[in-house]
Amino acid sequence: MKKMAETSVLEEKIATLETLVKELSERVTKQDILIKYYEEQLLLAKRHRFGISSQQIHSDQLCLENIFNEAEDQSSPLPEPTLEEIITYKRKKRIGKKADDLSGLPVERVDYELPEEDRACPECGDLMKDIGVTIRDELELIPAKVVHKEHAVHAYGCGNCEKNGIRTPIIKAEAPKPLIPGSLASPSAVAHIAIQKYCNGMPLYRQERGLSYDGVVLSRQTMANWLIYCTQNYLVALYSLLIKFLLQEPVIHSDETTVQVLHEPGRTAQNKSYEWLYRTSGCSEHPVVIYEYQETRHQSHPQKFLKDYKGYLHTDGYQAYHNLDPGIIVVGCWFHARQYWENIYKIIPESKRDGSNAERGLVYINLLFAFEDEFRELSYDERFKQRLKYCKPVSDAFFNWVGSLCPPPKSLLEKAVQYALNQRVYLDNVYLNGQLEFSNNRAERSIKPFVQGRKQWLFSNTPNGAESSSILYSIIETAKENNLHPFQYLKYLLETLPNATTGELEKLLPWSPDLPDWCKSSSKSGKPAPKRKKEKGALHQAMLKMKEHFAPPEDD
Repeated sequence: MKKMAETSVLEEKIATLETLVKELSERVTKQDILIKYYEEQLLLAKRHRFGISSQQIHSDQLCLENIFNEAEDQSSPLPEPTLEEIITYKRKKRIGKKADDLSGLPVERVDYELPEEDRACPECGDLMKDIGVTIRDELELIPAKVVHKEHAVHAYGCGNCEKNGIRTPIIKAEAPKPLIPGSLASPSAVAHIAIQKYCNGMPLYRQERGLSYDGVVLSRQTMANWLIYCTQNYLVALYSLLIKFLLQEPVIHSDETTVQVLHEPGRTAQNKSYEWLYRTSGCSEHPVVIYEYQETRHQSHPQKFLKDYKGYLHTDGYQAYHNLDPGIIVVGCWFHARQYWENIYKIIPESKRDGSNAERGLVYINLLFAFEDEFRELSYDERFKQRLKYCKPVSDAFFNWVGSLCPPPKSLLEKAVQYALNQRVYLDNVYLNGQLEFSNNRAERSIKPFVQGRKQWLFSNTPNGAESSSILYSIIETAKENNLHPFQYLKYLLETLPNATTGELEKLLPWSPDLPDWCKSSSKSGKPAPKRKKEKGALHQAMLKMKEHFAPPEDD
């Protein structure tokens, strides 16, 4: 009996120890996962803070040898590399670049000549003749000049009627209506203030200080009131018309970012508000960029804005866009999908990158973009066919490979896998139409001016100010997209709108042929980009290998 009791106690102790070992093992496993997660987050944070922003990778990583030849023997010795003489390369200066850069500027020539009495030849004393001119170019900048402009409206009365006691008629000369009654505001002044803030990122308090150096006393409150008045009374009608044209496009892009508004009813200054962006795609003849201020990031805002829209909508992976009207087809962003693999790749030590899952994921997506570069000059119908022939098999292989992975929980790899699988239906929608794009970068680029400006002016004081900012950003960025000079165009609008009727608004659109020539920009940004050079290195070889593995054979 004693031995049985001792055996029972021993078994209980063993069971207790086994339970403890199991619990400790599970705890260690969980802690290892957490340590791995925090290490990845730390490395990612360091990369965001100290790393380069470029997302280019070496062209050798685009080679598909490691993906499709995994079963082949890799143990054959490599030949000894040959030594090559390194020759320094000096970039040739493009002839005519300076003249091309200065071609849009007015020329003011200053001639330096010798007086006739100083032209005597030092050898024979005869009068010397002009044999040539040396031209030296300079850029002269003239600071803005503030002028006190008086509008003197003359009135006329009949002296004879006044002399004879008859009712004296009074006639006034015609004059343009004031932009803001009882104010010093002029179209040029308001346009200058708006461009300085929304185009050049100059907050109103800095403009107030800058104007004071020129002897102009103009408070930031007054400038803010001018901007709000002009947007609410003049520019909002054109803003609404731009939205109407935008919603008629077959393809649009959307994005959103935060904005701080200090005095919102029922909300604290710390609550985040949002600036929503909607813009046309590359297939649009007339680019339109629309900003819309809203208090929240709720899905009801895009639902309301796009309630009458039927077409394709490029977005990132935000869930709010996935519950819109059935007539809207959401197209995902392959660039966002690529970002997850890029984050993993950057934190992996260089010695372990070769053959890693991060490298393989990047190869798939980079090849999709490489093919898209080749198809850029094709018609929409031909691009649609070529994408199905070459790109669709690559993306299918990518998703099949991603589905086979078993990433550790809470890891960056798990995030990359889950994003790709959850967004597959939207990423695959790019193959529905040749007008669609592989990324939402067009919206990202359009929201960047707002984000850059926000770093300077920091916040809006009231909802009225935030709405006015949205309208002004929309008109300025749309003008820039249509290759207009933003200041001249905004000035022209403020000169015309106080006297315009509703039926004349279309003549004021940024692409209207009725706009004066001086509203157009002399910048070269509106010209088409030079044709991309065809790759001859590893990228070209990777494209050929992808065609061999995925694309059907060429038709005879």
